[in-house]
Amino acid sequence: MNNRPPDEEPPTAAGTTVAQFEAQTHALKEELSRLQCELEDLKHAFNATQAADLLEANENLVLAALQAEAIAESATLTLDELARNGQRDPLTGTPNRGLMNDRLDSAITLARRRSTHIAVLFVDLDYFKPINDTLGHPVGDAVLCQVARRLESVVRDSDTVSRYGGDEFLVLLAEVTQASDAAQIAAKMLASLGEPCHVGDIVLRLSASVGIALFPEDGDDAATLIDRADVAMYRAKREGGGCFDFHREDIARAVGLQPRVGPVRPLPTSHREFVLAEREMHVRNLREANENLTLALLSAQELDEQANQLRWRQIHFLSMVAEDLRKPLHPIRTAAGLFSRARQDEALHARLPAIIKRQVRRMSRLVDDLVAAAQPGGTDVVCELRPIDLMTVLGAATEQVRRTLDGRRQRLVTSWPAELPPARGHAVRLIGIIARLLENASNHSTDGSEIRLSVEAVDGWVQITVSDDGTGIPPDALPAIFAPAGSTGPSPRRRTLPLHLLRDLVEAQGGSLIASSGGHGRGSQFSISLPLDAHAIGLASG
Repeated sequence: MNNRPPDEEPPTAAGTTVAQFEAQTHALKEELSRLQCELEDLKHAFNATQAADLLEANENLVLAALQAEAIAESATLTLDELARNGQRDPLTGTPNRGLMNDRLDSAITLARRRSTHIAVLFVDLDYFKPINDTLGHPVGDAVLCQVARRLESVVRDSDTVSRYGGDEFLVLLAEVTQASDAAQIAAKMLASLGEPCHVGDIVLRLSASVGIALFPEDGDDAATLIDRADVAMYRAKREGGGCFDFHREDIARAVGLQPRVGPVRPLPTSHREFVLAEREMHVRNLREANENLTLALLSAQELDEQANQLRWRQIHFLSMVAEDLRKPLHPIRTAAGLFSRARQDEALHARLPAIIKRQVRRMSRLVDDLVAAAQPGGTDVVCELRPIDLMTVLGAATEQVRRTLDGRRQRLVTSWPAELPPARGHAVRLIGIIARLLENASNHSTDGSEIRLSVEAVDGWVQITVSDDGTGIPPDALPAIFAPAGSTGPSPRRRTLPLHLLRDLVEAQGGSLIASSGGHGRGSQFSISLPLDAHAIGLASG
């Protein structure tokens, strides 16, 4: 009997990510709907040019909302598919341990409420190891798939067949009237498994040992029922296999059925020798093919892991940009509210449409990022690099976090030269990165504290540093500060923003993002390094 491999944990974080993303999208739609109503009421108070500007802004906002909603739905479908794949055994397609335990817990809860019975059957194949050793793992895998289908064929749709590990299966009978019902199902399973099993030109006859535990007679929780069904299975195996047994002997006697449905039917010695002789010339080829299959499987697992990482990076990126879509709504809403009071102030009256247009352009760029990330191949967060004006980027980033800092009475201290050379990168994303690092510093600092933003250009690079005097990062947590969520222990800063995603965005621009800290309670520093744009500098100097 094979050892049970540890079950894979289902991606429970996926459900939380979907709920948060759907809540953000719903809130965005409500804001856009309310803003549309306000703009509709106000547009009649102004001349045709102003009304046209407001109408254009409103149309852009509606378009952005529709695009964001489509992206959200696509991300939700992706997460659902990941969740479904993570709950199935990759070989047989049956529920894995995690999903089986969930269904067993639900069945116990329902049976307790209705005062009914359920049964757990522990099925272990007899003489399965020689099949793998003699005929090769591909044949063994094909046999396991046929076993899963045969077990499923004798149970109801409401029941569950799960591969528990190796050559072991768990069967949940969600509702049984009496113990004899479980005995009849077990007998049908053994009879079905005893039918000839064809794998290519190989014909095998299988047998199994089955242990049965009943709720509530043998236990009132999933772990106890599985353990006691396992004990009953070992008792059946000690009797020679090819039979079933109940955990409690009095239940077996009360059923009135002979547990054994027939003698153990291993391969006859002569037939086994015939198979071995027939396959002797192919054993070496089978072993070589098995080695190649193992290497291919390892390579496929590595590629699958890389694909999963890329999908999670895309999901985090979509979440971050979707959250940024909410920020332009505040100045747009404020500008719309000021229209009613700006009739006598011509200067303010002239500025408001420009504010709305600027924020709509910002939302359009963010939506473009969403669309690009949602396209096939967009998970790698690739962006077009251009010369960027650092003074404009720094001003926009600090303006984004101004309300956050003011709300906590925190002081932003800035330090950079009067003139900064142009860097090479993506302006919109760099603004978002700096703003999020400032928000991160604010969230981990006390009210009334000081947040610092400094910039310097050295040896063809520009270094942008955000520092604070807040909670700091313990030395043992610092090496994992940029690790993706779930790959290592919890990060003291991961709850506020995905630092690993920010690092990916910086590296996509040819730069780097590093973190340092003096330890717990001694503040932190996050430094962005980006290359200066040599071509733009050369033109300016020429």
